Amino acid sequence: MVQIKTPEQIAKMRAAGLVVAAIHAATREAAVPGASTKDLDEVARKVLAEHNAKPNFLGYGGFPATICTSVNDVVVHGIPSEDVVLKDGDIISIDCGAIIDGWHGDAAYTAFVGSGHAPELIELSRVTEESMWAGIAAMKQGNRLVDVSRAIETYIRRQPKPGGGKYGIIEDYGGHGIGTEMHMDPHLLNYVDRRRGKGPKLVPGFCLAIEPMVSLGTPRTEVLSDDWTVITTDGTWSSHWEHSVALTEEGPLVLTSPDGGKAKLAEHGITAAPDPLG
Repeated sequence: MVQIKTPEQIAKMRAAGLVVAAIHAATREAAVPGASTKDLDEVARKVLAEHNAKPNFLGYGGFPATICTSVNDVVVHGIPSEDVVLKDGDIISIDCGAIIDGWHGDAAYTAFVGSGHAPELIELSRVTEESMWAGIAAMKQGNRLVDVSRAIETYIRRQPKPGGGKYGIIEDYGGHGIGTEMHMDPHLLNYVDRRRGKGPKLVPGFCLAIEPMVSLGTPRTEVLSDDWTVITTDGTWSSHWEHSVALTEEGPLVLTSPDGGKAKLAEHGITAAPDPLG
């Protein structure tokens, strides 16, 4: 069953989303050469405390940290560690969440550590992020869940990959519903699987965490012995972007974006819903 939210509940999710946005801003500034991924986790903990918010990652299924820090060929669920020290040229995807008054926010971004990154890495992150926004733009009344998947996949498939070949759209992980829990129905694929059908209709109150994960090579992954860290099977680097989004009577509201998604949705000819928190 898909949990449909009231405007008042969406406002509470927006409050949680803004905490996530604050974590993103603080960890992005801290993701520099010489910083450990545990340092970034400590930064996130401080932001949560400053906003009287709870972490939704810590303890989830036994996860031992506040954020996920996925470096280079790690796709998702990297565990922060003092032994993983960032160096010039790395890329890192930081996934984090927050709970305010029982309501969840969840979002991820890919950052470049230092300088001198290969153009193919810069393009990988751009393609992944823009495919997320294509999916967000497909959150319209009357559309179905598969339309979001199709928008993400279509954008990625249309982008030429530097050096040739195709981008790998990660198969085993995708987006999800969000609300009173971090992971809820429905599961959102980042590609179209006709065996799954069209999925539910998108109606006001429908909330999704839209999160494409894309690699420079294979779409396949494996989990390391810590039972969390997910890597590409061919060692190619990957990017991960995510926003939590609510569909309202007045259009989509990007709950985890500081401006509610106003600027990026405008590029798609879409007016973002008004921010319930002003």
